[in-house]
Order: sequence, then C-alpha cells, then structure tokens
Amino acid sequence: MDLEAFRDLLEPAGQKALAQAVELAEAGADPIVAATTLRRSHPPELTAAALTQASLRRRAEAKFGPDAAVMYFTPHGLEQATRAEVAAHRARRARLLIAPATTSDPASATTSGPAPSPEPPAGPAAHPATGPIARVLDVCCGVGGDVIALARAGFAVDAVDLDPLTVEVARANAAALGLSSLVGVRTADAVETDPSDYDLLFADPARRGARGRIFDPMAYSPTWPAVLDLVSRTRTACLKVAPGIPHELVPEGAEAEWISHRREVKEAAIWVGTRASGRRATMLPSGETLTSSGAGAEAGPVGRYLYEPDGAAVRAHLVAEVAAMVGGRLLDPRIAYITGDSRVPTQWASCYEVADMMPFSLKHLRSVLRNRKVGNVTIKKRGSAVDIERLRKDLRLSGGNSAVVVLTRIDDRPYVLLCDPADLH
Repeated sequence: MDLEAFRDLLEPAGQKALAQAVELAEAGADPIVAATTLRRSHPPELTAAALTQASLRRRAEAKFGPDAAVMYFTPHGLEQATRAEVAAHRARRARLLIAPATTSDPASATTSGPAPSPEPPAGPAAHPATGPIARVLDVCCGVGGDVIALARAGFAVDAVDLDPLTVEVARANAAALGLSSLVGVRTADAVETDPSDYDLLFADPARRGARGRIFDPMAYSPTWPAVLDLVSRTRTACLKVAPGIPHELVPEGAEAEWISHRREVKEAAIWVGTRASGRRATMLPSGETLTSSGAGAEAGPVGRYLYEPDGAAVRAHLVAEVAAMVGGRLLDPRIAYITGDSRVPTQWASCYEVADMMPFSLKHLRSVLRNRKVGNVTIKKRGSAVDIERLRKDLRLSGGNSAVVVLTRIDDRPYVLLCDPADLH
C-alpha cells in the first residue's frame, strides 16, 4: 500500500470499500473471493488497500482491542506498535512524573506493590478547564500507539516520523479516535527536531530492518548516540527500547523500567530527568511494581518448590528481591531460578512443586516420564543449551498425565527438574 492508495482509502469511496472488506473478512471469505467481489465496484489499487487494512485491523485487535476497528496500520508499524495497555501505563506514569504538583509520584515506591496508576481520562483532555498537562515531542511515532495514549492522558503531542505514509496513518488514527485537537503529526527526521521547548521527549527508535528485528542499539534508527543527543537537549525524556538493552547503555541517573504483560516481557522504558532512578520491573495488567531493595540471594540446595521469576524482574536484575519475598535461594548464582521449602504467594513468580531432580540424560528422562505415564510436558529452560522442540520430539511421550520439565545448570552441570504446577497467584 502506497501513500496515494491510503489517501484514497480515507475518501468516501475508500471508506465504503474498507467497510465491505471488513465485512468479508469477518465472514471468513476466501481472499481470492473477497478481492474478486471488491473489484466489481472498486479499482484494483483501492481494493488491495482495503483488504490490507481489513486484515491488519484483525491482527491489531490483540494490541489495540476495540480501537483497532477504526484504526489504520502498516505491517511494519503494527509490528513495532506498543500494546495499548503498555502505552496507557507509560502515559499515566508520564503524567505522574511530569506533573508531581497535582498527582502523587510513583518514583518513590521502593518495594513491591501496585504502582499509582489512575485510569486514563474518558475524553481527550485530562484537565479540560486548564488545558493539557504538558507538551510532548514524540519522535519516530509510527502508527501512533503511544501518541494516542499520551493524548488520552491529557498531553498535547507533536509527533514526527520519517516515513510519509506512516505519518498519514498516525494522523488518521488520531482523527478516528477523536484526538486531533491534541495531536499534530508531520514528516521529519528525528535527529533534526528540537526537543528543547517540550516538557517531555518520547522516542521510539526503529528496531526492525529488512532482515527483521534489530537487537543492537547502535543499529537502531536513529542510533543510540543520536537518541542520547536528543535527550541531552530536553528536560525530561522517556525512551522506548527493546527489553534486551544492555544495562550499561542506560544513562547515569536515569531509571530503566522493564514491563511485562500477562507474564511476557514486552519492552523497556528509560526515564531521564525525573525523580525516578535505578531499576524497576512492572507487571501488567495488575500494575505491581518492584524496585531494588539492595537484597542479596545466596545459592543453595534444591528445596520442595521452584520459583520462576517474572521476566521483567529478571531483566531488571531484581531476582534477589523476588527470592527475599518467598524466603528462597538461587539454584545457581548465575541462573534466575529460585528454590525454597515453603509455598509463598507472589505475583512475581510462577511456583512449581519439585517431584524429581536428576542430571540431564535424555534416556533417563524419557524413562522417568514413561514410568509416570506422562504424555504432555511443558518444557522450560534457563542456562541450558538443549533445543526444546528437538527434545520434545526425542522424548516420544505417551500417557494421560502432565508434567513440567525444567532444564537448567547447577555448578556448570546440566540438570533437569520434574515439577508439578503449584501457582498461588
């Protein structure tokens, strides 16, 4: 889909074609049949654009919920777009950190518990009587997922992106959701913008290229040094980055926040120029947050229970804090598995009851599982080089029972723990 085709899609004829495409998609029509049907009334370019949008909207429901039904997307933009719940959390936190005079400040939280996280306002402005809380410059805005969340939190947002089609899509999304009065979107190179007049710089450098995901921040677009140059020219910044960002790249005095959604780590946010600092893990949708307490964790023998910390706590190097919560110890000083003798309820870890433990041997593991009549296994690993899918095939299991197989290393030796779920969430 090119820029001209997208603009045609926004016209009355295009909206009619899109509505028909959505209706056909919801009815489960074969793609060839759908295309043939639309081409009877619409030109090929408009038909292709409408079918593309209908398909992208269905995919976008997982990230954007009901909003997806009226939004517009590009395939690349949808891939990098922030999940709506994560964007809303970040926008609420920005509101608290930037306007401490009118709201409480979550940066002071140092122990596990729900972060102050008020619901986003129903309308486009958080404080209609006084106007927006603050002005935000959103660089590399993509299709506008974070633009939408920031505007709904009451910010006035100036957004830029290098790609003209993406800019048109973001602008259309703001209009579709009734946020145009708070949002302006234009085509510009992020590195050429001036963030100095804004209350917050929000940056989401592109982390996908022609070959897929980009993991090296130095290969982001713009590159990490260019992003930090923008940060140096603003009062406050929030940088959306991949969860695997090396800790040493986090600017001094900033806070790095790793965010998981339903136990899957989605991204990290680096907050610069606020009162928050250090490392933070946040779980959504609960809003539970965890920061460093200075706790330490010793390694010790395997107990009756095994705890698997939430990925956000692992990425934030807060496994010791989770171990302290459950009164546990590490299986190995370098592996993020915790063991303990008691079942302690916590949202910060999945809990399993250890049924058996043995040095890893495919033959022995297969024999043990067959003796237990296990036909279904959930395989987890940390610190193991074993290929999970290959192992699943090699086990050749049959039986009516289930088990959790945990592959790990203890003192540089490969081990396997056979477990049963014992979650207390």
